[in-house]
Amino acid sequence: MRRLIALVAVTVVGVLGTAGCGHDQTRTTVGVRDIDGVGRALVDSSGRTLYFADQESGGTIYCVDSCLSFWKPLTIAVGTHPTASADLSADLATLSRPDGSAQVTYHGHPLYTFQNDRTGHAGGNGVTDQFGSTTFIWHAAMATGAAVTTEPDDNPGYGY
Repeated sequence: MRRLIALVAVTVVGVLGTAGCGHDQTRTTVGVRDIDGVGRALVDSSGRTLYFADQESGGTIYCVDSCLSFWKPLTIAVGTHPTASADLSADLATLSRPDGSAQVTYHGHPLYTFQNDRTGHAGGNGVTDQFGSTTFIWHAAMATGAAVTTEPDDNPGYGY
């Protein structure tokens, strides 16, 4: 009886594992969504607004260490290519982060989500913050490639 239960358990685990294979490979990395107060912004596969910082426009990653507590890099498996939804004529690529992970870029800008956002919101748009010796100015990434112009928020309320 124990042998039968073990065999059934192994079979179920194998079937479930196989059913999940390839799911991430077909998922769109970057899409477009209408975000209140922003317009047609880029979003990740969960619908969260994507941002970039002016300071990383040259392709150098400055958001490391404590910055990562609030700004989460959009990463994919090393050696894979980011995919765009049909409504985005994307200039997507990847850039190697200091930890070796592959961060998705749009028009050369490394993309991030904002920890304090909810799906469909852009609370990080226009935020100015500082981590280490770098001051960051964050913008919602727009489908047009242009940054949304808003007044910077000098006190984003992170509590740090």
